[in-house]
Amino acid sequence: MKGPLFFAKILLFGEYGIIKDSKGLSIPYNFYRGALKIPSENTLVNKSSHDKLLAFSEYLKTLDDALVSFNWVQLDHDLAKKMYFDSSIPQGYGVGSSGALVAAIYDQYGLNKITVLENLTKDKLQYLKIIFAEMESFFHGQSSGLDPLNSYLSLPILIKSKEHVETTGIPSQHITGSGAVFLLDSGIIGETAPMISIFKENMKQEAFSTMMREKFIKYSDECVEDFLKGNMVSLFKNIKSLSTLVLQNFQPMIPDSFHDIWLRGIESNEYYLKLCGSGGGGFMLGFTRDFEKAKTALKEYPLEVVYQF
Repeated sequence: MKGPLFFAKILLFGEYGIIKDSKGLSIPYNFYRGALKIPSENTLVNKSSHDKLLAFSEYLKTLDDALVSFNWVQLDHDLAKKMYFDSSIPQGYGVGSSGALVAAIYDQYGLNKITVLENLTKDKLQYLKIIFAEMESFFHGQSSGLDPLNSYLSLPILIKSKEHVETTGIPSQHITGSGAVFLLDSGIIGETAPMISIFKENMKQEAFSTMMREKFIKYSDECVEDFLKGNMVSLFKNIKSLSTLVLQNFQPMIPDSFHDIWLRGIESNEYYLKLCGSGGGGFMLGFTRDFEKAKTALKEYPLEVVYQF
């Protein structure tokens, strides 16, 4: 058995903000992908992935059947054959490794499932998001459901609010363009749950809460609008403001060794960094008008181009 491929995702804008009802924009990233597999007799079993699937299936049995139900006979049968998730998506890097797994399980074993071939109304998308949030909570303690939704649909998703998500188009890439959105590998594995806990504690402070409401969400929302409209001049102005704000207020989410690199980008205007997912390690997301300059400035670090303009 070889299931269909499910891609990684990149949340371009909206990390932490979407918890507080900001806009967000998430895109599939097909450089990393995963699929469910049953090993043949002469191949090695990926034991850690298989064990995780076993635990995940036990968790899924606790979910409300009225929300989502599964073909347990088939799932248990395949698990008995040592099924695992064959994935190149790095874990703890903010690019949706658990989201792709959730999407694969729902696609393969979900009963009465909403399919990507249907007319995906706002209500259907919202219902899918709720299902995926419940499923993915096994991995993070709490989930928005957006990562699995993005992986399942393999389409860019615009988050207008917690109750309103829709598929969207993004401006075409210019492969010969000098500008780029890129991933910077911190070389450190991040964990989502501790970062979310820090954020929730910070939100209890009036100054932090006000900053989120009056500045962070404003800049993040404007970045979404600028990107979708292809308004690069305004986009870079807002990304610089957002990058500065994150450096000032989200220091635990930025690995210590990257604080100076983050600041250097803001001061030189050669690149601007932002969190990719919850932070604490994994990838950071970079924006630059001149990728060659950014590559030179960040020559010690591996960079991957996500989008060119």
